[in-house]
Amino acid sequence: MTISGARQGRGSPLPYQPLAGVVPGPGGWLAATAKLQGITMSPEDPKVFPTLLDVLDYKPAFRVIALFAAVGLADAPVSGGRRCDRSARQVLGWPRSGSVMSPPTRPALGCSNYREAVEANGGHLSPISWSLLPRVAEVDNDIAPYWQRTVFEVHAELSFYQLNDDSPLQFPKHASEGHDERRDLLKRRFPGVERIIDARIKRVRAAHLLDAAACLWTARRIAARAVSRIPEDPEWDSQGLRMEIVR
Repeated sequence: MTISGARQGRGSPLPYQPLAGVVPGPGGWLAATAKLQGITMSPEDPKVFPTLLDVLDYKPAFRVIALFAAVGLADAPVSGGRRCDRSARQVLGWPRSGSVMSPPTRPALGCSNYREAVEANGGHLSPISWSLLPRVAEVDNDIAPYWQRTVFEVHAELSFYQLNDDSPLQFPKHASEGHDERRDLLKRRFPGVERIIDARIKRVRAAHLLDAAACLWTARRIAARAVSRIPEDPEWDSQGLRMEIVR
């Protein structure tokens, strides 16, 4: 796993590593950011970027972006989705495995209506996947293979699984019990996370903030090269992108 350096342009290296956990949400991309200096990670106020390019072009540039969105797509429908999606479900087990949705195929991204997208996706496309289609298309358009030195696909539920000592959480995240379970877990393991999960941002729900904070935790693990890759031997899509999820 290759990670880009922390040097900005031709100047001196930064005394810290800028990290981001990024999730799609209303109005763009919610980023939970932090400065990692040594072993100390200092969370910052989360912010919403209108486009993914705004995240990629941010200065100082993020050394690691843990992105809760599909990087690499299949060109034809496959039962159960990409191999990394199927493997992630196996790790989480039922019922948390239900949180891992298969991203649409690349041909579905150009469809102008739901019916066309369903047909292009092999006859199956959930309404949630349809609503996220513009975000998936944005990633597919903006992330070239060289970006995978900085941008890593993650899944928030796998991040919580790792935070919980490799055990799935008991409750779904949209239940009040699931919200409390995730919040308490983050507060125990991630000093200063209240700055993220207690933030108030227009149209951003508490679940978005919890997911972004969990992804930021994984960004720290990526920077420390302490993550595992799902699957260990990833597939590559037709655009040269590794189809993998890290945790």
